[in-house]
Parts: sequence; C-alpha cells; structure tokens
Amino acid sequence: MTYPPVSGHIAFQYPNFRYYMTARFLITTSSEMQAVAVAWQVYAITHRPLDLGLVGLAQFLPGVLLFLLAGHTADRVPRQRILATCCAAFAVCSLALLAITLHGISSVWPIYAVLLGNGTVRAFNGPASQAFVPLLVPVEHFPNAVAWNASVFMSAVIVGPMIGGPIYGLLGNPIPVYACAAAATLTALALILALRLPAITRPRAAASVEAVLGGLRYIWRTRLVLGAISLDLFAVLLGGAVAMLPVYARDILNLGAPGLGLLRSAPGAGALITAVALAHWPLRRRAGYAMLCCVAGFGIATIVFGLSHSVPLSLLALVMVGATDMVSVNVRQNMVQLTTPDEMRGRVSAVNSLFVGASNELGQFESGITAQWFGVVPSVVLGGIGTLAMVAAGAWLFPALRRVDRLSSLRPTAVR
Repeated sequence: MTYPPVSGHIAFQYPNFRYYMTARFLITTSSEMQAVAVAWQVYAITHRPLDLGLVGLAQFLPGVLLFLLAGHTADRVPRQRILATCCAAFAVCSLALLAITLHGISSVWPIYAVLLGNGTVRAFNGPASQAFVPLLVPVEHFPNAVAWNASVFMSAVIVGPMIGGPIYGLLGNPIPVYACAAAATLTALALILALRLPAITRPRAAASVEAVLGGLRYIWRTRLVLGAISLDLFAVLLGGAVAMLPVYARDILNLGAPGLGLLRSAPGAGALITAVALAHWPLRRRAGYAMLCCVAGFGIATIVFGLSHSVPLSLLALVMVGATDMVSVNVRQNMVQLTTPDEMRGRVSAVNSLFVGASNELGQFESGITAQWFGVVPSVVLGGIGTLAMVAAGAWLFPALRRVDRLSSLRPTAVR
C-alpha cells in the first residue's frame, strides 16, 4: 500500500501550534532544571535515597486527590485559561524555592511543602495540556502534532538538566537555577496568552458525580485505551530508575552534580531522536505490537543501567530507555486522543495524567523504598524485571492492544 506524502513539519504551519510548542519547551525546561536542583539539594541535606523517593511522592499525591476535579475543569473551563493560570502558579513555586534557599535551609520539609503545591498545579495543568493539542491543528495532522509535541518536550528534558546541573555544580547552590526557572515560566505565560483560538461551546451543566466520573467510566469501557495507559503505568512504575540518578552520579559513577545533569539528559536524548524520527517516518502498521516490544526494550535497558558501572554503557542504556519509552508514549497519546470525543478529553486526559504521574512520581517513591530495603542496584534491576512481566501480562489481558494496526484509522468511540 502507498501513502500520500506529508510534510514532516506540517503542524508548524499553524501559528497557535508554534506559540504553544515554544511555551511548552520553556515550561518543561524550567521544570527539569528545577528537578535537578531539588534532587541534588535534598540528597545533599539528608544523604538518604528514601528522601529522593519522597520528592516524587510529594508531587504525585495532589494528582491522586484532584485528578477527577482537574479533568472536569478541563472540560468546562477554557483550557487556555487553565494553562495560563498554571503557568503563573509554576512561577510562584519556583520563586518560593528561591526564597527558602536564600533564607537558609537545614531541613527538607519546606521543600516538600513547595513540591506539594507544585504537584497541585501539575494536577490541573496535565489534563488541560493533553486535551489542548487537538485544538491547535486539524485532525488529519494530529499524529504529526503528537510527534512534534513529544519532540519539543524531550528537547526540553535534555536541555533542562544540561543547564540546571552545571549551574548548580559550578556555583555550588540552586539559587540561580530557581531564578531561571521562574523567568522561563513567566515567558511561557506570555506566549500562552498570545494564542488566538476560535470559541468552543461546551456543556454548562452543573457538576455531578456522574459527570466527574465520566472519564473513569469511559476508559473502563474502552479496553484499548485502558490497556494502553495501564501498561504505561505499571511498566514505568516498576522500571523507573530516574529517582536513583543522584545516587548513581554521586556514589556509583562518581560524576558529581554536572554528571547528574548528563545522566538525566540521556533518556531525553534517546526520546528526542525517536520522536523526530516518528514525525518524519510515523508508524504505518502494527502500532500495538511495536508498543509492546518497545516497553519490553525499556525494561531490558533499565536492567542494563542498573548493573552498569561504566559511564558510557550507563549513558547508552539511559538513551535506550528514552528511545523505547517514546514509541510507547507516541502510540498511547494517539490512541487516547484520537479515540476520545472532545467533550470527554479533559476527563480522560486527567485519568491519563494520573497514570503518567503514578508511573513517574509514584515510581520514584517505589524506587526510593526498594533502594532503602534492598540497595540501589538491586532495586533498579528488579524494577526492570517487573517491567518485562507487565508487558507479558498486558499482551495477554488486552488483545485489542496487540491488534492495533494503523494509528490513522483510529476514530472517537461513542460515549455510552
């Protein structure tokens, strides 16, 4: 079968997409810079892997408590207004970390308090952001927009640590990192306010338990979406090694703070290369099978990283972690957004954001706990093995996921 040629950059023909991608790059860059600074600052204060896990837990808990409200809000309040408000709140959190550090800190609890606030903002930002991209380009160009959205995100994931780590290491404190993060987020706010979108009429009915729970009910009934996001949840939950990177940088690979930035950037580098490749050469056939194979590759790469004491091998393993994860993310995002009606996207995206948050932040907490119990290296290796087990379980429980062929053929599923 032949396919009509499509420009690999077609999504950037739309000004709203260009503005939003720039804002997203700045927001993610500031977040990644800040993550490096917070992790190194916390570990420098306590020298306990468990506290690195608590960093993730502090940002995950608000999402658990608020995801239903956040999803309902994204389907009732203009998403541009939500994103602008969240940008301003992110800047406030960065400035709060700056103020705490300037005042002098000997305990990590004030940092955890700010991270709880940051997690609250992320709980509302996630669903609105995911449901916002389909409004920026025509539906036929949405897969291209997804690929470039991931590319921009991963570019920031690379750039943020590469800036944050060296700044912290060279100057010996996180103060300039937090200041730069606040400035980047405020610039993103100006870009989001500059977007010009057509008015969209959405239901104005009063909130009800049935409406708020609509996203959960829809996902439970749509086995394809349930399979895609639950596989991501459990695989990355078990296989996340990112939380332990400060320990590897400081105690195993002996790289220091600049090396931590390099390690955190490596998965982003692999993901960016893969995302750009998917933008130009999208998956044509057997997308579900490719997703399962790449999640398995994610688990294998995690095991290699956990066992490695070689800097080049560790970096290569982290690059492969990012590359394989990006294929899974690309397929999942297309499945979730293309099979969900617009009036449900906010609530469905909220559940998806919760699952993604669980796989990242709760995965950090899981890594911290298992590292405290078994040691850092065994915890990472066991997580990779658990990921492989989840791939086998997902392939058996969700046969519809295995059978997904062309992403372009996916259409919204009727709300029942």
